[in-house]
Amino acid sequence: MARALAAVEAAELVAWSVEVDDPGELLTWLPAGKAFGFLRGGDGIVGWGEAARLSTREPAEVGAALSAITARDDVGLPGCGPVAIASLGFDPLVDASVVVVPKVVLGRRDGRSWVTLVNPPGKVAVPALRRRPVAAATAPPATLSAAVPSEQEWADVVRRAVSSIRNGDLEKVVLARALDVTAPAVLDPRAVAARLAVRFSSCFTFVCDGLVGASPELLVRRLGRHAESIVLAGTARRGEGAEEDAARERELLASSKDAAEHRIAADSVREVFATIAADMVSDGTPQLLRLANVIHLATHVEAWLGPQPPSALEIAARLHPTAAVGGTPRGDALAMIRAAEASPRGRYAAPVGWMDARGDGEFAIALRCAQLSGDTARLWAGAGIVAESDPDAELAETTAKFDAVLSALL
Repeated sequence: MARALAAVEAAELVAWSVEVDDPGELLTWLPAGKAFGFLRGGDGIVGWGEAARLSTREPAEVGAALSAITARDDVGLPGCGPVAIASLGFDPLVDASVVVVPKVVLGRRDGRSWVTLVNPPGKVAVPALRRRPVAAATAPPATLSAAVPSEQEWADVVRRAVSSIRNGDLEKVVLARALDVTAPAVLDPRAVAARLAVRFSSCFTFVCDGLVGASPELLVRRLGRHAESIVLAGTARRGEGAEEDAARERELLASSKDAAEHRIAADSVREVFATIAADMVSDGTPQLLRLANVIHLATHVEAWLGPQPPSALEIAARLHPTAAVGGTPRGDALAMIRAAEASPRGRYAAPVGWMDARGDGEFAIALRCAQLSGDTARLWAGAGIVAESDPDAELAETTAKFDAVLSALL
């Protein structure tokens, strides 16, 4: 059962970080069992074991718990010392969040690598990489078992949402649907993550309590007084070749529907950053982000924070849910999502990442992901619905987004 880490308990723990030789592919160090990871382009952190599992999603309480742990940091990079891996629930009314302080963290950043060991009371030990765990087994071939809801039912939901938007009930809502997959053996999140990391090396590969995925969307990275976010909204499927790719990119840039959807999402991030930033800059017009399977409209937002900046987790909590995954107005969009979606989102489309005791950290939005449970997995994909949305086009968009995780499972 999840438990809060009281300050007195935290004060009995000791986190010690030391520099180590480059360990190679970080995901191959993860043993079976309670494994965690947040990586991009080979760098990032992986962790295993649980020094503590927190029952709170409140950023201030998570930060207080980390700060209470006695730390010896011989490296001094973001992610050293005690670290919390956090995967929040999408709906603030549903307690679905997972916040864990791993016993062991292995990290790499800027060409330097380190290992952190969080010791229980009276058992302080020098951190060391003593052996290389056996690599994850190959993922067994899985098969689709159900669509939740059916494609026709979901298209009908989109039609009703478009009608509500045109009636002025709200401006935008993001609606998701789910697929269930079944395998002949237990699905190993390490194997799925390894496949995703290879195909989507520019994305954030994450593993946390069975939730595994590769997200292209950086919700927030806070390092010291600098924070940044990459907003994605507006999507097209990749073409069969360079010529078709170029044609679809031109269509995406010219689409008034996608431009409106993207503007709403980018504004929702800029509005939050404006409340905490001493200065802020962002792209004037959306850029193109090309992934292996889709093309997105993207806006990069940067902020320079004040002398006592909010932590990475606090900024993530303020941003969530952005209009890219919820809608606007936020309250009306959340109410429609709760009423319209057949499958609870759990931790899909919510912040996932890490934070250290200094408040530095990185959080992506948990997209292109699946929740694994034994030999089954549930996948989600969503689309932003605005007044110009066409149900068949939105269905095609979600199908393209499913491809990312399906390719690692089927």
